Amino acid sequence: MFGDTKAFSGFSVRDVAAARKFYGETLGLKTSESDGMLTLHIAGGRDILVYPKDNHTPASFTILNFPVEDIDKAVDALSQRGVRFERYDGFDADAKGIVRGDAGPPIAWFKDPSGNVLSVLQGQGPA
Repeated sequence: MFGDTKAFSGFSVRDVAAARKFYGETLGLKTSESDGMLTLHIAGGRDILVYPKDNHTPASFTILNFPVEDIDKAVDALSQRGVRFERYDGFDADAKGIVRGDAGPPIAWFKDPSGNVLSVLQGQGPA
């Protein structure tokens, strides 16, 4: 039924202007704004809708993953832009906040201004 639809993902934030600055300037994504909502234009031709929600509750899970070739380089660059990396119980992170050697690729989690969880991980991601 939906096999040929161009589905897209979306998530809420407290403040669209703060989200636009973070996703556009800090993370370097292409963004656009229309009707009070933000669109993230990510590689691969799929857009993500970011919408305001007055009673926003941050996602407690990773809503967006950014695969990179060199996680150390990416974490260093993000840290220089003021991004703080999260540390979670049960995951042994190094001094940079990168979890290595657990199941899966090296990964580091961080939050957007609304508290939503994002990650940067080494590798290509799903095909």
